[in-house]
Amino acid sequence: MVTFGRQSLVDSFAQKTNITRLTIPARRYEAVAAAAPEAPVSADPYSEVKHRAHDQLLRQLDLSKLGQIQGLDLRRAVETAALDLLETEELSRQERPRVARDIADEVLGYGPLQPLLADPKVTEIMVNGPGKVWVERSGRLQLSDVTFRDDDHVLRIIERIILPIGRRIDESSPMVDARLPDGSRVNAVIPPLSLDGPTLTIRKFSRDAMQLKDLFAAGTFSVEMLLFLQACAEARLSMVISGGTGTGKTTLLNILSSCISPEERVVTIEDPCELQLQQPHVVRMECRPANAEGKGEITQGQLVKNALRMRPDRIIIGEVRGREAFDMLQAMNTGHEGSMTTVHANSPRDALMRVENMVLMANLDLPVRVIREQIASAINIVVQLGRFRDGSRRVTRISEVTGYAGDTILMHDLFVFEQQGVDANGKIVGVHKATGLSPNCRARIEQEGITLPPELFAVPGGRAG
Repeated sequence: MVTFGRQSLVDSFAQKTNITRLTIPARRYEAVAAAAPEAPVSADPYSEVKHRAHDQLLRQLDLSKLGQIQGLDLRRAVETAALDLLETEELSRQERPRVARDIADEVLGYGPLQPLLADPKVTEIMVNGPGKVWVERSGRLQLSDVTFRDDDHVLRIIERIILPIGRRIDESSPMVDARLPDGSRVNAVIPPLSLDGPTLTIRKFSRDAMQLKDLFAAGTFSVEMLLFLQACAEARLSMVISGGTGTGKTTLLNILSSCISPEERVVTIEDPCELQLQQPHVVRMECRPANAEGKGEITQGQLVKNALRMRPDRIIIGEVRGREAFDMLQAMNTGHEGSMTTVHANSPRDALMRVENMVLMANLDLPVRVIREQIASAINIVVQLGRFRDGSRRVTRISEVTGYAGDTILMHDLFVFEQQGVDANGKIVGVHKATGLSPNCRARIEQEGITLPPELFAVPGGRAG
């Protein structure tokens, strides 16, 4: 392995950029070096043994009898059969049980991915071909020591995931979205679209629903932000949660929905389903892709239109991505206040522009002025989430939509996150604080019997405006 000293890297970069003096903080350099993969992961030394035993096991197992066994008993039966086959292999007594477990994972589960799926610290799994399996732990990407035998091995696991739910993947349909039985979200892409072999991305579904207090403990927002968002949800203000991929939009949407009264009827529309609402009166609907003949697709827009006929008090859309944005605005403007959704955007202003562009995609021949008036009337609060380089996720802004004037949607920030630096461990240091502006929606919140003290919106050391 070739290694480079810190100073040689600095000098090389300085020469290329004509910079004569350049310094790099040591801790930042070390963090970057630690995150970079040092070398390709070595192949599994028992790969051929597992492959050979796996094929023999499938030929010998009586599938009709195995079908009568469930749960742990089934796994024990498969592991016992695998151990018997491994008696002829040159393996130590300590290695055989581990290899037998891997074979059982291959027969009953998702092969090499099974340990990662069982690891509660892993939140996302990214297979970039057979030799590179990345995982996200605590918000940071890491190259794991998990490998597949070859492209066919990855394809077999992808097919095992999608076949039970009636999806397919082949050259004519080389992309697929799916869901594991536990709710984890799956995306797979194969050649010719994926140039380096089949890829698989799994965003794991959290079995334990997070609570507001959990996000507060993680520093996602301040107590003032928490109280304000709770009040907005209870007072039926319509909210859009904005952010990039992996910033925690769905998690926050799920948590804010816990503030909805149990007396309300809630209809959720998702693609795919991820929300874990605890209310007693919830109707969950999920989009459906087209079948192999290209028929039978049910879009979010169709589900939103149908939801309006189901007497909902609130409609929650997991994420608006296209033409259904217009139907969402119509719902918010026709008695379904307090509805919520998420959108991919980098700022509250960008979020409103994204909604505007998605409505334009519907080709309804509406003037831009009318669309913006609809947005200003329908949406009350935009919550912006950000993901920082240390893996932390924070609410970076809470903005209020205040009206429409001069072809512009008016809005102002109520709370912001102010980054102050990075500590010795590479952690982002900052503070959430109010801007000093009192929200226009305050009167509406108080009409619902919710009292917000003036100091909630005060700038530290000052007064609320």
